Amino acid sequence: MEKKIEFSEESMAVVQRLINRYPKGRQKSALLPVLHVAQAEFDGWLSAPVMDYVASILEIAPIEVYEVASFYSMYNLKPVGKCVLEVCRTSSCWLMGSEDIVKHLEKKLHIKDGETTADGMFTLKTVECLGSCGTAPMLQCGADFYENLTLEKVDTLVDKLKADGERKVYTKDQKVNLD
Repeated sequence: MEKKIEFSEESMAVVQRLINRYPKGRQKSALLPVLHVAQAEFDGWLSAPVMDYVASILEIAPIEVYEVASFYSMYNLKPVGKCVLEVCRTSSCWLMGSEDIVKHLEKKLHIKDGETTADGMFTLKTVECLGSCGTAPMLQCGADFYENLTLEKVDTLVDKLKADGERKVYTKDQKVNLD
């Protein structure tokens, strides 16, 4: 039996507060943060039925949700591991060794860029600039940045995340800051 796609009461309250930030008829403006809530609620990724659900809540066409979700690397359109390791690959990080970080993670986790480990714990993604050029190389996992990386720091991080075993989401505590 398929799981019913419906926000928890707590998440729906967050979604309604996000929508209420905007004038009536402009609820599409809440799309980005609502997608974060949806991704956090539905196992770290946005399936077509989840995106359709978001569209129905925002009273917009599903294609409008698909366009946005497929444009930004922070949204996952296929199942991902509990920890998505997003390694910056743009100029500053690349010059400071992000390519070595990616190769090291591929070897350590036995996956390639865009793949998920067999145990479902880690997904490795290379992404465009994450805005931490002065502390390159860096990666993001959930809402947390890990900067000035070395191969040793990466090993420590992977071991810590594996021991923790929890899903890391883009928004802290699966909530969107409403301040």
